[in-house]
Amino acid sequence: MRFEILGETLPVVVCRLESGERMITEGGSMSWMSPNMEMETTGGGFGRAMGRMFSGERIFQNIYTCRGGDGLIAFASSFPGSIRPFQIGPGGDLVLQKSAFLACEAGVELSVHFNRKFGAGFFGGEGFIMQRLSGSGVAFAEFDGYVVEYDLAPGQSIIVDTGHLAAMTASCTMDIEKVHGAKNIFFGGEGLFHTVVTGPGHVWLQTMPIANFAGSIAGYLPTSNE
Repeated sequence: MRFEILGETLPVVVCRLESGERMITEGGSMSWMSPNMEMETTGGGFGRAMGRMFSGERIFQNIYTCRGGDGLIAFASSFPGSIRPFQIGPGGDLVLQKSAFLACEAGVELSVHFNRKFGAGFFGGEGFIMQRLSGSGVAFAEFDGYVVEYDLAPGQSIIVDTGHLAAMTASCTMDIEKVHGAKNIFFGGEGLFHTVVTGPGHVWLQTMPIANFAGSIAGYLPTSNE
């Protein structure tokens, strides 16, 4: 499989496949494709289907197989931001925010990732259930806004506001930190808790989480009384 990512704020990844190669995506993510791409919809079993639902994905996935020669298939981002490719391999699992998964080669496995620390999932703003990519192959994820990356040494941490954690290697751990001081809590605008990501590992942070974007424009939208 060969690919290229086109566009800047509204990117698309165009994948060129040889006969027999397959791509997996959730329903509705395909943007365009050549006529020789064959689609099959699958749930992958009840357990996997439920896991995808709880991690923010659709229950069913589509498998596209290239038949009778070379073909192409494209997957576009659903929100202004970035599409990033990741080479997944043994010992290189990746943990993603909900709904970040876009598409992958057939050798990559999408599963549920549970935050081991209960409080981090419920109060950290990133969710108790996230997505995990394992196996072997190339996967594509879509992030909101611009992406900034950091390498964290063992024991090194970074404090992240709600929704800005896009992805991290599975070697990182996630916890929460309470905002100190009543004035900071009530007037600081940052909420009660921050997410703390600790290395060793790599983190990807996004500048415009879609939830923040929705909140920023909500006041400008007309109401039913207008």
